[in-house]
Amino acid sequence: MKLTRKMVLSRAKASELHSVRKLNCWGSRLTDISICREMPSLEVITLSVNSVSTLEPVSRCRQLSELYLRKNHIPSLAELFYLKGLPRLRVLWLAENPCCGPDPHLYRMTVLRALPHLQTLDNQSGGDRGGAVPSVDGGRGDYGAPQRGRRQWPARAALHPAYHECHCRDPRGPAELQRGGGKQRPGAALPEAPGPGPVSSLLTEGGCEKPQEQEQCPGCHPAATAGPGH
Repeated sequence: MKLTRKMVLSRAKASELHSVRKLNCWGSRLTDISICREMPSLEVITLSVNSVSTLEPVSRCRQLSELYLRKNHIPSLAELFYLKGLPRLRVLWLAENPCCGPDPHLYRMTVLRALPHLQTLDNQSGGDRGGAVPSVDGGRGDYGAPQRGRRQWPARAALHPAYHECHCRDPRGPAELQRGGGKQRPGAALPEAPGPGPVSSLLTEGGCEKPQEQEQCPGCHPAATAGPGH
């Protein structure tokens, strides 16, 4: 069913579309809300329990602060692209849509990262946004170009002890030592490097790789712990 001008004016008790500020169309079997493009003053709209499949029409509602879309047919989080241009949007209810996927935490963190001004998502505070969270596979990290999530490498303490010791001796890491580019301590096994390059000196923070000053291993660098005169 299409949301019509007559339906909007009747429910909002308004005389013109441009003056409509609040609209409640809960459970109206709607599939087409294109008329929202003609309501620039809209601040609150309830579209829960319908069959809406795109958010594009509300992208013109620059005054929108609350959007309720629970139990609709929004297929992908790529639709969040249409909400990024709404500077006043503070409340969004998107639960029970196909775009939510099987992982509630991943869904929530992806939405909050895409819409940093949100204060409430699905009736829960948006204050806890967590750390680095990858985009949904096949989704849109910047909501303009598809990308896959960034892999997070473990911290140095989680790496194999032999890898840590070799890395302290030679910053190139065991992967390059195995190619004959450096020395190896006799008897020390070289575990397979978890990825290209010396990843143990990188930590992920906020989804970005951040260099960290390399720690000194007392067992590999006795001079670091020796007192004056030694």
